[in-house]
Amino acid sequence: MRAITYDQPGPPDVLKVVDVKFPQLNENQILIKVVAAGVNRPDIIQREGNYPPPSDHSPILGLEVSGYVEKKGKNVNNFLIKDRVAALVNGGGYAEYCIAEQESTFKIPGDLSFNEAACIPECFFTAWSNIVQRGGISKNQKILIHGGTSGIGLAAIQISKIFNSYVITTVGNEEKVKFCEQLGVDKVINYKKDDFFEVIKKSDARNINLILDYVGGDYISKNINLLDTEGTLVNIGFLKGSITELNLMKIMLKRLQITGSTLRIRDNRFKGQVLKELEKFVFPLLIKRKIKCYIDSIFKFEDVVQAHHRIDEGKHIGKIILNP
Repeated sequence: MRAITYDQPGPPDVLKVVDVKFPQLNENQILIKVVAAGVNRPDIIQREGNYPPPSDHSPILGLEVSGYVEKKGKNVNNFLIKDRVAALVNGGGYAEYCIAEQESTFKIPGDLSFNEAACIPECFFTAWSNIVQRGGISKNQKILIHGGTSGIGLAAIQISKIFNSYVITTVGNEEKVKFCEQLGVDKVINYKKDDFFEVIKKSDARNINLILDYVGGDYISKNINLLDTEGTLVNIGFLKGSITELNLMKIMLKRLQITGSTLRIRDNRFKGQVLKELEKFVFPLLIKRKIKCYIDSIFKFEDVVQAHHRIDEGKHIGKIILNP
């Protein structure tokens, strides 16, 4: 089968399409014939050599796919051959066929296309597990979501609105500002024009209850200063670095919670629990199109270098998708 690999870590140009052996599934797994695969920030970090996969995961890039059930292990009872499915996978998504665990595989909701369904696993699993399960979001809170037009950002914004949240987000250009305003975000800040900390501090939106951040660096102290008493900061990445100076007195006096997580290393049981909650609270809204999967662009496998250049540019709004 064809798959996208690289010999040495580096820029997008190291990626190439090659022939590889079919993956071998065990009795609890599903083999998916891939129709679409999502491109995510962890793929870029792994390609650069800074995010090696766990030893028992596929070294091939790609953490989410959609397609058809091609084969299944003898212990897989909830799926039939040719079922339309999507899955959060342990790597291997940039290939014509991919192994998926049954706990993190689901039938595509409603009439969503394969390209739309490939937007769901990494982004909605990550957003739900971090702002709902870990962040403890509740009704009518103020939440700051950095990077609002990323796949995770758009998922987090829409999930937050389920809880009637006042949503603030940061983006990098005026096109993204307009997009988020049309999406219903209450306050959108172009961080390349304005310091988000100063804008929020001078507005009625100060004293935030929950912050979702993948930037890190100097954002960490600003986030802490913006949080209200007993607020929560959830970090899911560190584009600007994970080392910074903190005034722990503010954390103590305001009784703040600072936490974070990464989804890839969590076990199948955890991912299965996230999926159950998504199926209950989010999938019905996806079926009714009250929550949407926003696609920026779709590339053929042969154009994977351009796909990675697109995400590296940071100009995309929504998900970048690969089609084998």
